[in-house]
Amino acid sequence: MAARDNAQLLEHQPSRWYSTNLVGLPADLIASVEFNSWPQALAIGGAREANAGLFRLLADALDQADAADRFAHYMDAVFGLEKPEPGQPRPRERRFRASYLKLLQGWGFDSNSPQGAVLKGWVESRFGITPSFHKAPLERYPSPAWTGFLEEKFNSRFHNNCINMQLDVLYEFCQWSLARFGHPAKQILWRGTNHMEEQILSGSLRQRNCIMRLNNLVSFSLDAERASEFGDWVLKSEVPTCKLLFFPGLLNDRVLNAEGEALVIGGLYRVEARYG
Repeated sequence: MAARDNAQLLEHQPSRWYSTNLVGLPADLIASVEFNSWPQALAIGGAREANAGLFRLLADALDQADAADRFAHYMDAVFGLEKPEPGQPRPRERRFRASYLKLLQGWGFDSNSPQGAVLKGWVESRFGITPSFHKAPLERYPSPAWTGFLEEKFNSRFHNNCINMQLDVLYEFCQWSLARFGHPAKQILWRGTNHMEEQILSGSLRQRNCIMRLNNLVSFSLDAERASEFGDWVLKSEVPTCKLLFFPGLLNDRVLNAEGEALVIGGLYRVEARYG
């Protein structure tokens, strides 16, 4: 009886939900520490094929800044994101069009914003990894925390204009840039946090080496000093570049680049923790 009750309890734990995805590998594998140790390239099914014109445009890019200009031009044209030139009449008022840039900027202000919910929902639909936190722990379903997350994930202000497709193209552009301009398969990144205990799966803070379950999308910093601004604990981890959605310098956006943060697909990570 106890075993059956425990199985029923686990069945309702979202951390154990691994849905289908669009990258051709099991979600629980992508979320594992083993994958992080031996990563392989990921590709969102059909994203590059549907946007072949972008990658033809990128083929002659001289450097990352040139590639970012070409990417922005393509996204503006395909998704109607362009703004009127100075002095030109504004177009007739139209419904707000969701933009990958607005989502990234919203995440930078607050990862628990509606923009953050849309981004977490995109990771869930493309990689099959369920979010574990949005304003509150996303534990047993249904719950008020899950209801709030789902309402914000499908918020029509940010969930329109083929926003998931925009994020697909952003991810593929990120991966193209990493390969084209010679980034390594893994990078050492740092994450500042004040919430440690509830995420630790094995190891201990005393030993300083842990395996932690991170949210399905998380921010990492490029250096330890910057990470320490975001929490008393600083986590050092080796992150596969195939799990990067965004890194500073990917886009020619002064605000995003100034944050100095990378957006990383989450899951289980082996980390080295230090306090202060």
